[in-house]
Amino acid sequence: MELQALPSRIGQVRRIVSAQLRYWHLDPLIDPAALAVTELLTNVHRHAEPDKQCTVEIVLMLDRLTVSVRDQDPRLPRLRACDPVATHGRGLALVAAVSQSWGMHARDDGSGKVVWFTLAVPRPIATAKSPLTAHGAGRTAPPHRTDASRPAPAPTTPITGPAPTPGPATAPAPVAPAPVPVAPAPTPAPVAPAPVAAAPASAVRERAPAAARSAASR
Repeated sequence: MELQALPSRIGQVRRIVSAQLRYWHLDPLIDPAALAVTELLTNVHRHAEPDKQCTVEIVLMLDRLTVSVRDQDPRLPRLRACDPVATHGRGLALVAAVSQSWGMHARDDGSGKVVWFTLAVPRPIATAKSPLTAHGAGRTAPPHRTDASRPAPAPTTPITGPAPTPGPATAPAPVAPAPVPVAPAPTPAPVAPAPVAAAPASAVRERAPAAARSAASR
């Protein structure tokens, strides 16, 4: 999204980022992402020249969320040591404290810079109940919130370069089709022999006297 980094628009962008993460079911990332993007936009508002025009981009990957702010000032910000209880001048220290990694780089055409940070995407929580939830059904731990008035942890070293990009997708191995069972050929039923017709009674009677006459002549 493109905007002028004015105080009224900074709050609007923070709400848009929070709504997008809620839509992605990434509620644990709402607080750190909203805090970090607010600090980066505030830096644009205070220090960017010649104007406050900037672009905010959110990219969701499999294991991390990347948020970047691009403005038209090619000067890179510097992480300065500051008083832990200071109320200003520690924006990058807060970004470093709440993010998994962060960095910056000037654009190749000299038209500005990009400052970015990443947050680890939480894995799905197992549905199995622990003994604590068994005794206190319906009770959940309060969400983690980052208080800007508290001293920030030691910041990490920024990465001078573009934000990480997803690697090439790996094609799944081919799966051989399961063999289809072949039904055995049906066994032919036995065939009964054809019945033999009996000789008629008149023919039997005719043959009997002839046999008797033949015996008498002997």
